[in-house]
Amino acid sequence: MILKTYGWSFGVTALGLVLAVLYDGWAGIGLVAILAVLEISLSFDNAVVNATVLRRMNEFWQKIFLSVGIIIAVFGMRLVFPLLLVGITASLSPVEAVRLALEKGDPEEPGTYGYLLNAAHPTIAAFGGMFLMMLFLNFVFGEKEHHWLGPVERLLEKVGSVEAMSTIVGGAILFVVAETFAADHAQTVLASGVLGMVVYLLVNGLGELFNVEDDVETVEENADEDAGAAPAAGRRGPSEAAKVGGKAAFFLFLYLEVLDASFSFDGVIGAFAITNDAIIIAIGLGVGAMYIRSMTVHLVREGTLSQYVFLENGALWAIGALATILLISIEVEVPEVVTGLIGVAFIVAALISSIAHNRAHPEDAHLDRTPQHAG
Repeated sequence: MILKTYGWSFGVTALGLVLAVLYDGWAGIGLVAILAVLEISLSFDNAVVNATVLRRMNEFWQKIFLSVGIIIAVFGMRLVFPLLLVGITASLSPVEAVRLALEKGDPEEPGTYGYLLNAAHPTIAAFGGMFLMMLFLNFVFGEKEHHWLGPVERLLEKVGSVEAMSTIVGGAILFVVAETFAADHAQTVLASGVLGMVVYLLVNGLGELFNVEDDVETVEENADEDAGAAPAAGRRGPSEAAKVGGKAAFFLFLYLEVLDASFSFDGVIGAFAITNDAIIIAIGLGVGAMYIRSMTVHLVREGTLSQYVFLENGALWAIGALATILLISIEVEVPEVVTGLIGVAFIVAALISSIAHNRAHPEDAHLDRTPQHAG
């Protein structure tokens, strides 16, 4: 099971270490290892949230997430995207942007790749922060099967009965951020933040357009009828037969890639505190991203979200914290260790609460806790 789930990660790690040695000698191995740990610590909550989506996709699309998805994550978001961003914001050609990246200039020195990427931070933070904020707001204002922070989540759920409340609150948050502590970059923050909101609404709306939730429920019911049994009352999450494919799975995949992109922004920027070599950064963060994807698949196949009922809640509260930190970081530098620890703290707290819940409600023990193996 471990080899099947983490085989790709082990392979990418081996390849990454070889490339690091060939490119930067033995020192490159240490840098790649540190960057991989940084990425994993910053994005563990991403794995939990991804799992809530991935478990609704069939085996084929889960494999696409691990193969094509990792190519997008490593080469697209950790290497190509920063180059494009530097090129666009500094009006440089792709060749010039690559040249700057390979020069390994000091991020504190004007004109270097690291300096230009840091200069684009308000754009990155506003887009990623508002995308993640919309995801968080959609969660807290939406209906939930389980309430982890009982009174708070129930109150916010009632407030969410107002039409488009998440968009209203998200827009208000963006306006306050742009007009207060991010006033020096108000126009950039507003434009990038609105774009982040639009992208979230578009990708989320496409999923609803193809009735992803309805597809799951309908296929689930048909599967039960074909089996000559009533729907399993204790089942949590879709059965293997109910997992979606086709257009619905494609838009879920698209949603996951945009979500991963939003999580990757702080890691790419923070990596320059460790090294100013863009190639080493891409290798190290790429290795870490692969483990996050494998963790996502592991959570799905082991049925972890069904066993620990508050884990999803904790992950989404961690996302709310990360979104807030990204918006704050437009003007105030926030150490990566703080970001990582806050995310881990929410996950651990939700895990402990889930264990306590399971002990206090042993009658739930009959519910389906079996792993959801995909193949």
